[in-house]
Amino acid sequence: MALVENPVFARLYGPLAARQEERGNRALRTELLAGLSGRVIEVGPGTGLNFPRYPAEVAEVVAVEPEPHLRAQAAEAARTAPVRVRVVDGTATRLPADDGSADAVAISGLLCSVPDPRTALAEFLRVLRPGGQLRFYEHVRSHDTAFAAAQRVADLVWPRLMGGCHVTRDPLPDIRRVFEVDRCRGFRFPATAWCSPVAPRIIGTARKPR
Repeated sequence: MALVENPVFARLYGPLAARQEERGNRALRTELLAGLSGRVIEVGPGTGLNFPRYPAEVAEVVAVEPEPHLRAQAAEAARTAPVRVRVVDGTATRLPADDGSADAVAISGLLCSVPDPRTALAEFLRVLRPGGQLRFYEHVRSHDTAFAAAQRVADLVWPRLMGGCHVTRDPLPDIRRVFEVDRCRGFRFPATAWCSPVAPRIIGTARKPR
């Protein structure tokens, strides 16, 4: 049974995401997933854009997608993925996985839209083995005061249009509270995007303490 339905956003997501892939998101997805191996839980895969980027060393990807329209598209994308991908129903705060059963959790553009990011991060911690990795690629609140003010204005309407996505969140401090961050870099995407409220981004790797 579907847990989250957002039919309008689900149908807008594909065309919007396709444009971002052409502008450089493919390379960022490759960076996000490089070096992974074993069993990976991807939370919120959308239409499955990450699937082609998983390295051959990954034995299985369990892709947890709560939105039924997106989940159907992800299941179709899984058919041609270079690694085994199993698409399942679930949410970021209730993953269908046992404690310590994953070598890595991968998220991209997720913590902006979950109702409680801290609860989601605690759930990621639960399913990871000791030393397991969290790979994250998220948009964030800008450190520039004027830009952050513009994000606050945009956030009055943006979540209603974009499936609950909030542009004013800063997930890195919450990640640091739970995980040991190995690396993280901030950047603007695309580099020429001066008006987009989701332009400030971070990508990195964190680890569950042993």
